[in-house]
Amino acid sequence: MARERFPQSVYSQGTEPDARFTLANERTFLAWIRTGLALLAGGVALEALGLGLHPTFQLSASLLLMITGIVSAFQAWLGWAHYERALRQNTPLPNAPLALPITIAVGITGVLVVLGVVLR
Repeated sequence: MARERFPQSVYSQGTEPDARFTLANERTFLAWIRTGLALLAGGVALEALGLGLHPTFQLSASLLLMITGIVSAFQAWLGWAHYERALRQNTPLPNAPLALPITIAVGITGVLVVLGVVLR
């Protein structure tokens, strides 16, 4: 008896793709997870280290980094599922829907840190 794979919503679609593509998709998933962990760690460090930034900008940048880290974890899971489904159905790979908001949030964080340094 074959063991069911999780999530069934992905593995019940299409046919098994070349293992190299599935493994590449898993590496992309792990890259998004690493990015999320780095963003979370950066947000915690920004708040915990007391860098002498303007308090409002420091807290805002820290929270934005932490929230962005959490969003990156969702992108990891959603992206993995969408890409795996596309691989199994032999259709074009979709874009990463949360990549642009994550990029914008990191840019805004940079602006907040610069303002925090200038206005301290």
